[in-house]
Amino acid sequence: MYGSEGVRMRTTTMRAAELRGQRHVVITTRDDPPDPAPDEVKVRIRAVALNHIDVWSWRGMAFAKRELPIVLGAEAAGEVIAVGDEVEDLFVGDVVALYGAKTCGTCPACREGRDNFCTEAGNMYGFHIDGFLRERVNVPARIAVKAPKGLDPAAAALAPVTFGTVEHMLFDNARLQAGETVLVHAGGSGIGTAAIHLAKAAGATVITTVGSAEKAEKARTLGADHIINYREERFEGRVRKLTKRRGVDVVFEHVGPETWEGSILSLARGGRLVTCGSTTGVAAQTNLYLLFQQQLRLIGSFGCRMSNMRSAMEKMAAKLVSPTIDSVIRLDDLEAGLARLEARDVFGKIVVTL
Repeated sequence: MYGSEGVRMRTTTMRAAELRGQRHVVITTRDDPPDPAPDEVKVRIRAVALNHIDVWSWRGMAFAKRELPIVLGAEAAGEVIAVGDEVEDLFVGDVVALYGAKTCGTCPACREGRDNFCTEAGNMYGFHIDGFLRERVNVPARIAVKAPKGLDPAAAALAPVTFGTVEHMLFDNARLQAGETVLVHAGGSGIGTAAIHLAKAAGATVITTVGSAEKAEKARTLGADHIINYREERFEGRVRKLTKRRGVDVVFEHVGPETWEGSILSLARGGRLVTCGSTTGVAAQTNLYLLFQQQLRLIGSFGCRMSNMRSAMEKMAAKLVSPTIDSVIRLDDLEAGLARLEARDVFGKIVVTL
């Protein structure tokens, strides 16, 4: 790179985590991004929360094929360090959580605030395009959601995918109300712990499933009213006993075939099942007679709106909810963190600090 007088200028670099093949991540250096465009901000990434989408990319699942190398990281927060000329509502020093997709900002869905319905669906960070596991990144200012003053970046990093997804599932889609009962699957997972926090803060009774006595104790400390160890008993039978055969109003589902049929059986008449994922496969059987006879509602949910991120961070700042962070690791320990997440050897979220 050369300056205006032909003098060679030094190009600054940054560290980044590149996926170069199946279970092959390299911590490398890349050139720093340039000055932000007029509608962009440059963000110094401070924290990245690991998600199953990172695991799927890392272990090379068939549907996760894309051009390599790619920088991983779908959920992050950081500090604004430079602002484009046209940006009016963000300033250097602001802590921001970054929406997980590079939306267009112009389609009808974007204009209406339904960000997860954007027509540019193929721009997910860390999956379709380079993600956030790098020290600095330029992003459109519209996807940088300002955190409340004093909120730690490690907490803000859980807003885009974890707490935002749960807010959208429980309140936009399932319409969970105070006094209702919700079954939260995998209460020790990242979104499971978030669902317990948010459902309890909303005044709901929470039943959750876990896979060990240790996780059961931890789930109890989060406020779960009833904990079921799915390795020791069938959760749907226990749910029926706990609800005196009525069933639950809402099932928070993200496991897939291993829990699907039992989830349907756990619903009360008119109950709502909302699902955002399927970590145990993509095909499951559904009892259609039960579906229409009990007037059940099955709701698919994907991602969140940026308004969900704001709501989640406001609740964090007000101490109504608090993120459950399993561990904080360095970038050099990324693959060990991915392996733990793959093995479900976590309670809450693993956060990478940069």
